[in-house]
This record gives sequence, structure tokens and C-alpha cells, in this order.
Amino acid sequence: MRRRELAGIGLAALGGWALRPVVAAARRGPTTPTDATSDRRGRDLLVDGQRLNDRLRHLASFSSAESGTTRLAYSDEDLAARAWLTDRLEEAGATVSVDRGANLLGRLAGSDPSRPPLLIGSHIDSVPAGGSYDGQVGTMAALEAVTAIADAGLATRHPIEFVVWANEEGGKTGSRAFAGEVWAFELDIVTASGYRIDEGTRRLGGDLSDLAAARRDSGTIAAYLELHVEQGFVLDRAGIDIGVVEGIVGIKRWTATVDGFANHAGTTPMDQRQDAMVAAARIIDIVHRIARETPGRQVATVGRLAAEPGAPNVIPGRVTFSLEIRDLEMSKIDDVFEEIRRAAERVAGEAETRVGFEQFYESRAAPTDPRLRDLIEGEAARLDHASLRMPSGAGHDAQSVALLAPVGMIFVPSRDGISHSPLEFTEPEDVTAGANVLLRTLLALDELDL
Repeated sequence: MRRRELAGIGLAALGGWALRPVVAAARRGPTTPTDATSDRRGRDLLVDGQRLNDRLRHLASFSSAESGTTRLAYSDEDLAARAWLTDRLEEAGATVSVDRGANLLGRLAGSDPSRPPLLIGSHIDSVPAGGSYDGQVGTMAALEAVTAIADAGLATRHPIEFVVWANEEGGKTGSRAFAGEVWAFELDIVTASGYRIDEGTRRLGGDLSDLAAARRDSGTIAAYLELHVEQGFVLDRAGIDIGVVEGIVGIKRWTATVDGFANHAGTTPMDQRQDAMVAAARIIDIVHRIARETPGRQVATVGRLAAEPGAPNVIPGRVTFSLEIRDLEMSKIDDVFEEIRRAAERVAGEAETRVGFEQFYESRAAPTDPRLRDLIEGEAARLDHASLRMPSGAGHDAQSVALLAPVGMIFVPSRDGISHSPLEFTEPEDVTAGANVLLRTLLALDELDL
């Protein structure tokens, strides 16, 4: 296993994240728990790592690409993979269904039918020319947890519900429908597979014609756990086995418009120009500087830029660009934006231009539940895995479920921090480690009265 000694790793290597106490200098493999709960039935249960990774590789075969994975939401590949998963769930004795949001569900009965289920899962749809681990590791780990519980003949107190969320990559449609956050206009959006969301949902066995009926009520889920690849380089570079996710960042996006005056590029002297591009360039640099120099873990990005009239011999009269800010605290996003806005207005004035910002997107931050963080960290320690508390800079389905129930997230390393690429890779040992932490946390949760 490639885990390095943790001693001597500085905070700079972790991009400013503070290390929580870690529990292993190097991986020595799973150990049998020695705490007082070890004699409880199932608390020493482990997944079958070989079966888990074999199934993960087989899932990657449901793809229209020769390398990596292209399994677009609502596509034939999506349908085929779900059919295969249905067979595996039924083999484990789960009752399988599809809800109105086209989420695939598999349920193991609990010994106490009055208790709401513990929900585990992730997604299997990919971006075009994507990788074979994003979402898929969490889905296969959840399937393996269900299978391990069934193989052991273990009766949990809570029902266990496995879920494959629909269209995660196209806007988290399945989990947002689950939480009552899909709007009617979205149903006409055409996805990457060429299907509108409403017809794609029907293709998978769902029906979003009544959005209110697709929503789960608060209290109908005891808690939700999701395992996911980090999609970043923090765990991989630091040699840490398990990320304990503190929360999923909030996101706000704006369209910024800089208005100057379009004029001839050859006949207008440099000191008499109202160049919207020059002002925009200075503002974009300010975005980068403020995001770096402001204390905290916020990030800010300009990812789209357009100039009008867009001719090489015309001074741009208007420039539009996107601004995205992410942080675990929505108030911090607002504070960073206000500082950017004030600085942008000052720069625009100096360049004899005008700037305005119009917000067009918001995704609320979703802190994970402190009890679940502690459980994940504790189970990682019992399995002798080093862990780190960290935020998720990417959005996940857990973000939607957090509106209904306590959520916890577990990260495993992504080699070189690569994701959404055929080069995406997580070591089989890391997949197995994450699945064992997921399983043990699930069983620990089952002992609580949530």
C-alpha cells in the first residue's frame, strides 16, 4: 500500500486544512476492534474487497467509451447498469423499486419496522468521457455493505435502504426531487444523453409529472451516508486513507457585465479608450487576489468570458464573464463577493467603464452532522486508517438529502487529484478501506436512536 508516514507533513501540503489527530502512521490493514462494542453482532463485519473491486470494474463496462466511462444519465448504458444492479440487490434479498425521481432503491428490512431507514448510496451516471470512480465507488461500496449484511444474516434494527441517484451529473435531479427542490421548468432541459429530464425520468421508471409527490418527508429517513472519491489531491498527497467530510460547500454564481465604448482599434489613442476588456481583466485579477488573500478556505473562479463585438480590430465595448464563489459558510461567500464588487466598481471607474453583477445560481452549503463525523472518524480509527476532517469542494447528492435528515460523507483518495477524466483512479485498497468505514459506520448508526 502506498500510504506514507504522516510525520513531517506540513500544513502547507494540505492547502491550509488543519489536521485532526490521525490514527495511523502507515496502513497496517484492518484490525479487529477491541472496544466495548466489539462483541455486538456485526460490529466486526468487513466487506469482501475482491468482490467489491470486481463489481466496480464490471460496472465500468456499461459505457459507450473505450477508455474511462461514458454513462450519461438516462442513456442505454444507464438503463443496462441499473438492470445489472437490480439483479445484484435481489440476490442479496433486497426489495427493489424505482421512485418518482427515477432513483433506484433496494431495501433490507430491519428488526424494528417502526424505525425509519438508514440510507446509503451514490450515483452511477458520468460526464462525457469521464472516469470509472466518481460516484461509482460509493455506489459499489453501498451495494457491498448491503451484500455483506445479508451474507452475515445480520438483522439491523433500522431498515437499510440502498439508493442510486438519477442524473447527478446533470444537476442532481434525483436527489433534488427527493428533497422537493426540482422546479417544473427543469423538466424540459435536454441532458447530455439527448433526453429531456421528464422523458429520461420516465425512461428509468420514474414520473415527475407531480413534483410534490416525488418528495420524501422529513423524518422518513434516519440518516444518510455517502462514500465518494475526493476528486482532489489532499488525501493522496498527504498519504491519508479517509476524509471525514465536514460539509459540502455552498455555491453562488453571477454574470458580471463590464460596459465601455466600442471603437476603432487603430484610430483610438490608448489614453482615450473606454476598453471593457482591460477593465474586465483587472477585475478578474482582483477576484483571484481577494480569494487568495482573504483568510479562510473560500475559492473564487472566473470560468467563462465573452467580448462584444468580438472583432480583432474593435475595442471591446462590452465584456461579460462568470463569477463563482464557494465556501462552507454562505455568509462568507457574501462577504467575499461584496469585497470583489467594491473593488470591481473602483477599477471600472478608473477605466471609465461601468460594471454590474447579476446572480443566476445558488446552491446552499450543507454541513454534515457532527455525530456522523465523530462516528466516521471513530470507525476509521478502529480499522487503523488515518483520517482527516475536510470540506467537500464539489457538490454531491448528500447536499439535497441534508434538507431531510442528518448526513455524513466519507472520502477516499483520488490519485493525483484527477477526476472527470479517463485517468481518474482510486487504488483498490482505498476502495476497500472506504467501504469498510462505510459499513462499520452504518452498523454504529444502527445502534443509535436517531
